[in-house]
Amino acid sequence: MKIPADLPGADLVAAGIEALKRGEPTVEALLVSVGSSRMRAAGLDIPAPPPLAHTPEMELYLAVGAEHPGDAHSRYNALIRRLVSFERALERQAHAPVP
Repeated sequence: MKIPADLPGADLVAAGIEALKRGEPTVEALLVSVGSSRMRAAGLDIPAPPPLAHTPEMELYLAVGAEHPGDAHSRYNALIRRLVSFERALERQAHAPVP
């Protein structure tokens, strides 16, 4: 399934999938890793993440903290909210009746 560009957060997910394909643990790749199970269940092909020292959630928080040391908590939460919005929209679209 192709990533629907009109879904909220699709830009982050697309960038994350591309980074995962290259084996790069970017913030976007880690975000996709956090939501990989749910996105796979909705029909997206999500590459496996590179080996991580911690859970994807912890790795994401550490990566966000490295980029924004004074604002890691709120930026992490904002990313998770965008991920959840994307997942919900993707699930609605995947389960919508075909006209």
